[in-house]
Amino acid sequence: MIVVNEIFQTIQGEAAYTGTASIFIRLQGCPVGCAWCDTKHTWDYEGEKVDNIIAKESDSDTYQSFPEVELLELVRTNYTAKHIVITGGEPCIHDLRLFTELLLDADYTVQIETSGTFDIRCHDNCFVTVSPKYDMAGGLPVLGTALKRANEIKLPVGKAKDLEVIDKIKESTNVQIWLQPLSQNKKSTELCIKTCYENGYKLSIQTHKYIGVR
Repeated sequence: MIVVNEIFQTIQGEAAYTGTASIFIRLQGCPVGCAWCDTKHTWDYEGEKVDNIIAKESDSDTYQSFPEVELLELVRTNYTAKHIVITGGEPCIHDLRLFTELLLDADYTVQIETSGTFDIRCHDNCFVTVSPKYDMAGGLPVLGTALKRANEIKLPVGKAKDLEVIDKIKESTNVQIWLQPLSQNKKSTELCIKTCYENGYKLSIQTHKYIGVR
C-alpha cells in the first residue's frame, strides 16, 4: 500500500527537470524533522483518512492509502503529464519498487525526491534527486548508499555553514550538485550564486514559486 497526502499536476520548478510538466505524488510520513519544512502536514499519521484524495484543495494532514495498481489507475485517468515526481514527506520510508515499475511500464518517467536518510527502494530506471538533510531534529544520518544512488544532489542552502557538507557529499558521488537557496532568501541566493561561480555547481531557484504554481 502507498499512503498519499496529495496528488496534483504542475510544472517541476527545481534542478534538472525544471520546466517539465509533472504529476506530483506526495506521500505521507516523515521523521526527518527539518525546521524550515513547508510540508509539516505530511509528517505523521494523526490526520483523517479520506476516500477521494484528488478532491483535496488545501494543505492538510489528511491522507488516503492505495494498492499500487489502483494508484497508477488514478493517475492515468485524472492527469495528462507523463513525468511523475514522488515526494513527501520522506517517500523512501515506503518500498517503491513495485509502484515505480508499474509507472515505468506505463511509459511515465519517474523522479524521486528524498532526503537521503532512508534506503532508496525503487526501480533502477528512476531518476533520484537526493536533497541531503544533515543534522536535522530527527537525528537521522544521510546514508552514503543514498548519495551513491543519486542522479543529482539538490542541497538546500540558508547560510555559509550549509555548504560545509559538500566535501562529504563528494566522497560518495560525483553527480551534478545543485544549490537551492532556502525560501528565496536574498542573502542565501547571493551566496549560492557566488559559490556556483567559484565551483561549477548549478543554481536551483524554485521557479514554480515565481510563476505562481504549486
